Amino acid sequence: AGEVMFRLLSRQGKRTQSCLASQQRYEHHRAVMAIRREDVNPWERRAPLAPRHIKELTNAGVKVLVQPSNRRAIHEKYYTRAGAVVQEDISEASLIIGVKRPPEEKVIPRKTYAFFSHTIKAQEANMGLLEDLLKKEVRLIDYEKMVDANGFRIVAFGQWAGVAGMINILHGLGLRFLALGHHTPFMHIGMAHNYRNVSQAIQAVRDCGYEISMGLMPKSIGPVTFCFTGTGNVSKGAQDILNELPVEYVEPHELKDVSETEDMTKVYATVLSRHHHLMRKSDGIYDPMEYENHPELYTSHFRTSVAPYTTCLINGIYWDRHTPRLLRRLDAQKLMRPPKISRAATEGSPVLPHKLLAICDISADTGGSIGFMNECTTIDKPFCMYDADQHIDHDSVEGNGILMCSIDNLPAQLPIEATEYFGDRLFPYIWEMLPSDATRPLEEEDFSPQVRDAVITSNGVLTPKFQYIEKLRERREKAQIMKKTGMKRVLLLGSGYVSEPVVEYLTRDERTQVTVASVLLKQAEELAAKYPNAIPVTLDAGSQEGHLDSLVKDHDLVISMLPYSFHPLIAKHCIKRKVNMVTASYLSPAMKELHSSAEEAGITIVNEMGLDPGIDHMLAMECIDQAKADGCTVESYSSFCGGLPAPECSDNPLRYKFSWSPYGVLLNTISPAIFLRDNEVVSIPAGGSLMESSMPMDFLPGFNLEGFPNRDSTKYAEPYGIETAHTLVRGTLRFKGFTKAMSGFVKLGLINSEPCPILHHTWKELLCMQMGLSSSISQDAFEEAVYERIEKDDFGMDTLRWFGMLSDELVPHADSVLAALAKHLEVKLFFDKGERDMIIMRNDVGLRHPTGELETKHISLVVYGDPNGFSAMAKTVGYPAAIAARMVLDG
Repeated sequence: AGEVMFRLLSRQGKRTQSCLASQQRYEHHRAVMAIRREDVNPWERRAPLAPRHIKELTNAGVKVLVQPSNRRAIHEKYYTRAGAVVQEDISEASLIIGVKRPPEEKVIPRKTYAFFSHTIKAQEANMGLLEDLLKKEVRLIDYEKMVDANGFRIVAFGQWAGVAGMINILHGLGLRFLALGHHTPFMHIGMAHNYRNVSQAIQAVRDCGYEISMGLMPKSIGPVTFCFTGTGNVSKGAQDILNELPVEYVEPHELKDVSETEDMTKVYATVLSRHHHLMRKSDGIYDPMEYENHPELYTSHFRTSVAPYTTCLINGIYWDRHTPRLLRRLDAQKLMRPPKISRAATEGSPVLPHKLLAICDISADTGGSIGFMNECTTIDKPFCMYDADQHIDHDSVEGNGILMCSIDNLPAQLPIEATEYFGDRLFPYIWEMLPSDATRPLEEEDFSPQVRDAVITSNGVLTPKFQYIEKLRERREKAQIMKKTGMKRVLLLGSGYVSEPVVEYLTRDERTQVTVASVLLKQAEELAAKYPNAIPVTLDAGSQEGHLDSLVKDHDLVISMLPYSFHPLIAKHCIKRKVNMVTASYLSPAMKELHSSAEEAGITIVNEMGLDPGIDHMLAMECIDQAKADGCTVESYSSFCGGLPAPECSDNPLRYKFSWSPYGVLLNTISPAIFLRDNEVVSIPAGGSLMESSMPMDFLPGFNLEGFPNRDSTKYAEPYGIETAHTLVRGTLRFKGFTKAMSGFVKLGLINSEPCPILHHTWKELLCMQMGLSSSISQDAFEEAVYERIEKDDFGMDTLRWFGMLSDELVPHADSVLAALAKHLEVKLFFDKGERDMIIMRNDVGLRHPTGELETKHISLVVYGDPNGFSAMAKTVGYPAAIAARMVLDG
């Protein structure tokens, strides 16, 4: 009987002849291929090719790189012996292959990749990956779509999924029988991954079979019956294992009779084909041709004809949404009723509560042919109990219900055999994938239909066959967004940390639904999971205008928390779809230009609705309007605002911490500024003079503050209606020391956003480059030069030393000096757990009363972040935007 399994392994070698022809073509140019490390699932020990496949490639002059991995089941020394180079960096390869998907950040642009992407049904969990592949212009070959002329998959692990699944469910049956009071021979079978190889597992199944044939099964449980659905590789692999038991195969309609016999020295099995259980809804007849084209006209009578007589169902059907389900929740309820005919039972030999004890769903389609299988189980928690009141007891074999096993990565339990088997199927196609150049148009590649039809993305777009993915995804998204009626729908763009208060505030009203759209799906999901009526979607507003437009269309209001440069694009779609919009950013010239179009569309676009700009305007206008009502004129206006660490968290030379990307904060330090002082316009040029023009701020003397002017203050005279003011300044607050430390960075030329890739430099080398010195000079000479450059400022030297920038510490990879500095500071100056931020705002309005006397109104706002809740910045930016949105929604 063991021959069955070994024929699986002996199919090698049959394909090699066909490769020789293609192989000759490759000896002319040296191709480089890489096998990447599997890093998404801890159980993933497989590889796409085995060492003997690598040997054929290296013999033909192909360079093969293998990323090191202690997790791979086949030791890397065997790959080295086969001629592969084991190394971390695989960027030299033009073809990179793996089994499962890589994490987005590890995808290298403009390469050809082959792996199982699980994107063809628009699976939400992998949509972020798909966007990343498109953005990076990767050519993706998906094994799942490599099919032969009859549409059967060529490269798959199917057979091994069947083998592992069957071993697991025999183990599970042993545990379930024990929980119901019966020791059975199945107890001697372990989980598939406990065996060193398949022959060891087969031996355990045979030993169990031997005990069954000896009559050691408890009488009171009656004969054990197995039903296999599907006739593909999955089902065959599972049957190969069951065949190691004393098994008698019967026709499905005979299952009822054999399940009532008394013969306990064997088990019974049946294989269910379509004609056994499918019938036309109208007249009960099965027509195979019609079923192929119109599966929706058919239903299955499995639930009444076969399921009641089945102990264990092994499901291997490929399911799609038009095909009839095998079992639904209602069927499970019926199948869990106690049997009518009762065998003689005593306390010591109880009868079974119902016949159907276990389902092994190898196809693992959630909500698919087994309608109540809603989530997959895992290799480390393989079983759950499903009772039809929809209660799922995770990681258990006890209690009421049907034992479910629905692991979706079964072949990973038999990694060595699975690698060999899969490699034999993939290998013949590797020759044509090798010369693939992802930067060339797809039509220029010399691919067979098997490979060409499996290319999902190429040159930054979905290939024609797969453009449906985008539509499918949008349809699914739309269905989710529109599911509840009578809701006010808000589209929130951006899931950064100021977004959460927006969701919290808006979802307080149960008639408001918020769609959180973000480039980072995981972040959107985490945010949406915390609040009712919040739906996460992935969207890259910059590159997916069509998707943006369809989302805008389905909402009543859009709140954009994206960088301000995106707002005009979003506003155009809001105008086109007549949807209102709220942002917390400055009204840019590009937004201003859309004013008349917004009026024509009859929509409201509210800008500058955060903290600064936002709360500052409102406090100012409240004061100015009251002053005018009292007949006063405004003679001076000054407003300063800063987001800072709370004083107890400010122990670093910048006296500052970043709650978002430091890039903008750093860039601001070299901006120009214009303000009005005693009727004189003061202009500070760009390039760093701003840091020299800071002044001490003593209004809250307990805080050690300094301030510097921000952008163009003079343009606020008109909107505020204070043309009479002789002094008008808006500025930024920092703790004293910030501008001095920043000044040092400016003088060293580090606030420079010119493109210049920074790779493999130390800070010492980079600063030498900036100063035009050789990096081989001594440390003393280097420090002396820096000291001169920052105008002999001791505090500046201490700052650089504190940040590790006078040493051989490596500069983070970036495409400009400024970006490198931003990354470096972000790592050094982040808010640690339990630390809090704060915001300080101060407005001083100088008034002249009708009587001629002068008065200054002082308005101060100080907000602290909550270490276990929202930061001060998130509250003061998020809540005003959310409140404005609520006002617009309520008309």
